[in-house]
Amino acid sequence: MHNGEAIKSLNQLLQGEYMAVESFNNFLSRLDEENVRQVFKEVQKQHRENISRLASYIQDIGGKPEENLGLKRKMGEIKINMDLGSHPDTAKIIEKAIEGETQGVNMAEKVLRGNLDDRSRDVVGEILNNDRKSIEKLKSLLKSITDNRDISYSILIVQ
Repeated sequence: MHNGEAIKSLNQLLQGEYMAVESFNNFLSRLDEENVRQVFKEVQKQHRENISRLASYIQDIGGKPEENLGLKRKMGEIKINMDLGSHPDTAKIIEKAIEGETQGVNMAEKVLRGNLDDRSRDVVGEILNNDRKSIEKLKSLLKSITDNRDISYSILIVQ
């Protein structure tokens, strides 16, 4: 049997990954621009892969993956809906996604600082690295969206 504290921490991280997938479902339902949707789908796919990796690892070390979000799911959805309002623009949605990803990175860093064996630490490190890459993708997307808006706005002013 493996360290119960490690399994508990890994399950917390797993729950966060499930919440990320749910959040991206919400974000995707609000987005129209195909290039933006594509980046969000890529990030969501990475979270699904993180889930698969974590759940499998938890089972490998003798634990049971906690895969039911229950009330956490509903509360997360309500919070996103309240924060975004009824008609958010694309930039606001991307900013909210970056905020959520940053919370995920913070959670993974906290788990990494916990009482983990080397193999568990490596798995969490992989997830952390994936989530950091997702933040960079989203920040790059936000920059391209805001740069394009600035150009469009400048064209309107010149005309």
